[in-house]
Amino acid sequence: MAQIQQNQGDYTGSEITSTEALPYIENSNSYPYGQTNIYIVLGNNYLNTFDNDNAIFYFKKAINSKTDEVIKAGIINNISIAYAQKGDYQKAIEILLPLTLKKEIINDPKIYSQTLSNIGYIYNKTNNSKAINFHLKSLKISLKSKEVLGIASSYYNLSNYYKERNPNLAIKYGTIAYQEATKLNSVDDRLGCLKLLIEITKGSQLKKYSVKYVKINDSITKVRQQAKNQFAKMKYDSKKEKEEILNLKAQKAENALELQLQKSTTLNLYVIVGIILTITGFIYFYLIEKSKREKSKTSYDTEVRIAKKLHDELANDVYQTMVFAETQDLSSSYNKEMLLDNLDTIYSRTRNISKENSFIPMGPDFISSLQEMISGFDTEYVNILIYGVDTINWSTIIDIKKITIYRVLQEFLINMKKHSEASLVVLSFKKYENNLQLDYTDNGVGAAIEKLNLKNGLQNVENRILAIKGTITFDTKPGKGFKSSITFPL
Repeated sequence: MAQIQQNQGDYTGSEITSTEALPYIENSNSYPYGQTNIYIVLGNNYLNTFDNDNAIFYFKKAINSKTDEVIKAGIINNISIAYAQKGDYQKAIEILLPLTLKKEIINDPKIYSQTLSNIGYIYNKTNNSKAINFHLKSLKISLKSKEVLGIASSYYNLSNYYKERNPNLAIKYGTIAYQEATKLNSVDDRLGCLKLLIEITKGSQLKKYSVKYVKINDSITKVRQQAKNQFAKMKYDSKKEKEEILNLKAQKAENALELQLQKSTTLNLYVIVGIILTITGFIYFYLIEKSKREKSKTSYDTEVRIAKKLHDELANDVYQTMVFAETQDLSSSYNKEMLLDNLDTIYSRTRNISKENSFIPMGPDFISSLQEMISGFDTEYVNILIYGVDTINWSTIIDIKKITIYRVLQEFLINMKKHSEASLVVLSFKKYENNLQLDYTDNGVGAAIEKLNLKNGLQNVENRILAIKGTITFDTKPGKGFKSSITFPL
């Protein structure tokens, strides 16, 4: 977002967004490229607003042991511009000249041409006769590699070089620079070229370029203001959605606290054990009945997972509690407290298993139930953003499709929690024509695409979507996060 704001010319907004991102990466060694990117964005913001000291500070922070030579050269070029804007031309030249001797830089036409162009620009500032040679060499490399931005920059610098020396050549090169910037569709470069042409032309040409400058400047100012407003609205909507989720979580925590306070410490051991066994039996009966009703592969996999939870997590705890009750002196207050703690743990696990497969309300409460289920996965380590859920008319969607949405999202989030190590999840709901599109994205560890249907319950997800005549796509690579897009008719 900070990069897009910068591209739109909103340097203040970009600085604020970058600053918001800093706490997530400054104390982490696992994301060095994130540090480099954010520091470069900050450096460019300050460079474009002529805060050269801060620009130099953040550009230097962007360089670390994992920054490759080409990216490092680009950063050094930016630092040299900051020094030049400060008037320290000697320092700017000192850091640029060594780059022209590095093999990695020479083999990259774009950065090599940029470096030569900047050296020529600085030499021109100090009236050094070497300036023209560097400008011409930079232009030759850009023309050969057909690098439009480099071509425009080289012609601009040549025009600037001849501004006092040969006005006719300056106008010629300035005109070419403007044409190349127009091909590139770079508004800032076009404005820069027009400003230079205004300085070196007279009469009708001066008027023509002045009118163009005013027209383009007014247009881009309006577009950039609209972009600022758009980002402000996006941030507001996201904050509002998160506040609603936090309110749901707070209400859920309050209900849990009330339930805990109502629990009596005088409950009879055998009554509690009986309740736990009854709940366990009910869950088992529910699974058996469900197996009879639903013969699809998806339902079978769900039952296997629940049975494993009962066996691995609950049955062992019940057995250990019963052994404790039979072998320990329950008249001891310490043993009694231990017993109650064990029973509370069993109760919590049973409730969690039950909730994971609980009844889904299909009436007006469906959206609240869906948001509450999602909020259960939003923790201090995982941030979940939801877009567009309120734009869907859920009352017009049939129950089986609502259940499918609920269970598919639940499967994605459970998979994320167990396997992905994600810190950010984005859910997007969108209606177009007579279809509903649901997009899921996280920044987790990802997986090889050929392995998706073989593990983590994603085959269940695909079966559910196909059952409602929908389509589903997966996009993931190791270390690149996980994305899925689901579309089905309403």
